[in-house]
Amino acid sequence: MGHKVNPKGFRLGTVFTWDSRWFADARKYKDFVLEDSIVRKALLAKLHPAGVTKVEIERSINKINIILHVVRPGMVIGRGGAGMEDLKKQIQLIIIKHRRSRGQLEKKAAWKLDLRVEPVKEPNLSAYFVASQVADQLAKRLPAKRVVNFAMEKVMASGAKGVKIILSGRIGGAEISRRETYKIGSIPLSTIRELVDYAALPSLTKSGYIGVKVWICK
Repeated sequence: MGHKVNPKGFRLGTVFTWDSRWFADARKYKDFVLEDSIVRKALLAKLHPAGVTKVEIERSINKINIILHVVRPGMVIGRGGAGMEDLKKQIQLIIIKHRRSRGQLEKKAAWKLDLRVEPVKEPNLSAYFVASQVADQLAKRLPAKRVVNFAMEKVMASGAKGVKIILSGRIGGAEISRRETYKIGSIPLSTIRELVDYAALPSLTKSGYIGVKVWICK
């Protein structure tokens, strides 16, 4: 058995910071963790066409700040900011519904929600974006080798030091599942100061799930 450590978790506090930033007592801690997970999952699913790469959540006493890192910000903001207002209402409803299900009956005016959109300058250096692109193309039944090689070329052209992509499952609809590793450049996973981005996503194909893992050394 190898000791497989999440490259982002391994570098927390040194290179990366936490995606959720807040303090809570023992009673509220588990509720906030669950709430963050539900909100993040809903936003990643809803804003998938806009190319969302990261959702950061900050909390103060009566305020929740959500920072969205998006490849195509215009799709989120909408005409005259209408898209942002609709998104804010949907997030408020998700939070209120979750809190009611946990027996925390709060008024809507008890806290304020602030939404901010940050454009991603170089999307091909985001492991989550690259993994989602590969997963989408595999689901459309495109040849796996061509998809991965094209993705790696784009990453290297964007200025990365190295990229590694692992696919596992019934690749190309094969009867027996297998694991394929593709790599270009260097990815020093043991060096903590090295900026290594990582993401793992499933791709639902006709013959089952194919796991997609992406490492990018920036």
